[in-house]
Amino acid sequence: MTTVGIRLVEGLAARGVDVVFGIPGVHTIELYRGLAAAEGKIRHVTPRHEQGAGFMADGYARVSGKPGVAFVITGPGLTNTLTAMAQAKADSVPMLVISGLGRSDTLGKGLGRLHELPDQGAMVKTLCHSETVTDPKKLGEVLDRAFAAMTGSRPGPAHIQISTNMMGQPCPALPPPVAGGVAMPLPLGRMRSVATSLNNAERVVILAGGGVRRAEDALLKLAEALDAPVILTANARGAMHGHRLVVPASPSLTSVRNLIAAADQVLAIGTELGPTDYDVYAHGGVPDLSGMIRIDICPEQLARHPARLPLRADAGTAMTALMPMVMRSNREGARRAEATRQAARAELASLSGLLPAQLEMVEAIRTATPGAIIVGDSTQPVYAANLYYDHDRPGGWFNAATGYGALGFAPGAAVGASIAAPGVPVICLIGDGGLQFSPGELRTALDEKLPITYVVWNNAGFREIADAMREAKVPVLGCDPSPLDMDAFAAASGLDFVSVPQDPELLADALSHPQDGPRLLEVQVR
Repeated sequence: MTTVGIRLVEGLAARGVDVVFGIPGVHTIELYRGLAAAEGKIRHVTPRHEQGAGFMADGYARVSGKPGVAFVITGPGLTNTLTAMAQAKADSVPMLVISGLGRSDTLGKGLGRLHELPDQGAMVKTLCHSETVTDPKKLGEVLDRAFAAMTGSRPGPAHIQISTNMMGQPCPALPPPVAGGVAMPLPLGRMRSVATSLNNAERVVILAGGGVRRAEDALLKLAEALDAPVILTANARGAMHGHRLVVPASPSLTSVRNLIAAADQVLAIGTELGPTDYDVYAHGGVPDLSGMIRIDICPEQLARHPARLPLRADAGTAMTALMPMVMRSNREGARRAEATRQAARAELASLSGLLPAQLEMVEAIRTATPGAIIVGDSTQPVYAANLYYDHDRPGGWFNAATGYGALGFAPGAAVGASIAAPGVPVICLIGDGGLQFSPGELRTALDEKLPITYVVWNNAGFREIADAMREAKVPVLGCDPSPLDMDAFAAASGLDFVSVPQDPELLADALSHPQDGPRLLEVQVR
């Protein structure tokens, strides 16, 4: 008998899914029957916590460009995954979570059954698209809608739940998947108006967000045609590495805001203009952007900020279409970008004397591991680099220190990233406090034999929070959890271990040594 669980896995494979991250349980056994029946078409990776499954799916999606998929049990399995789903929503990452559900004849009755929730689907619907499979014949339609929700406009998470008594029911063969990604027509009149405004301006500045990922070549060509400095938010870092027009710095910095304020035309592409990029210190003073041209695929995003010329479109498609419509001219973009880069880097020291040294450590990682993917957690050097840092790989810098800001994100996300990019060095940059949120995922990296280097920024506590409490003149409480004995922890995890002081040269030297599987590298913070 071919069951719903088996057909579900077939449907995932038909939609290009080749990896599932999950922890099996009694409420998902039939899904695992489906994985076994798939005979190796879909790889299964076992995390140590369902939140880790979600973070792995997130990292996999960011690097592969395909939705990441997680299998979790009903109740606590799903609630454990909600944090990862919220992070994915904040950063526009396509993630499909497939969960179990209690027997359909017991739902909502408060019988005290295992993993029972009052209304599991309603809980998830406050965050994202969620559906329950109630009819085996409609399983294909449910999958189509979930994939459309993840990828049809602004990417994000989606959820499918299946009752335990439904998973084992007979299910007919699924129809072929409905083609997704229907092209969004560009309004020609609006495009001409955009081009005219750009051609008439003398000081164009481009604000590029995470929406330009996988469209970096189009961004570079458009920037060169307009001779316009390009300010990259954290989620766009890695685009245009080392280019004369790139400004890899946060719009929260005064020097970068000055560049924006001096522009006579701002072009914002694929950026939600959120405060974690544009006003991280909550000081206000963001330049007036109401006269901007704004390109975004999400109509809700376009409605949230006034813009003179809003354009709903895919970033890459719109930039490519604009290219033959704009006139090449010299607007001194390289000079303006260089001046801003110098001022932004110098500004770090005025914010904190620790920031330049923290940035140097991140740059040492880039030097020692060219072309690596750096997956960051919420830790001091990541915060520093989000303010100013030019990564050398498109899409190779991402972290949880913006948007939703989930601690413990990086160990799992690094696993997903490494699986999505075989052979590419992956660096997980995390603090000693954040590591204790999800230490078990290092064993998953060992199980999968992944070449991940876990760089632990060991300042013996939550120093970033402690500094914020001191600045607010609040007594520092709760910020000194005892750190792991990193040497002993690495041995218990089966990982090679190296410890270095906070010195860029020593860090680069430690990273340059060849590795076989995952390893742990501690930075002893001064």
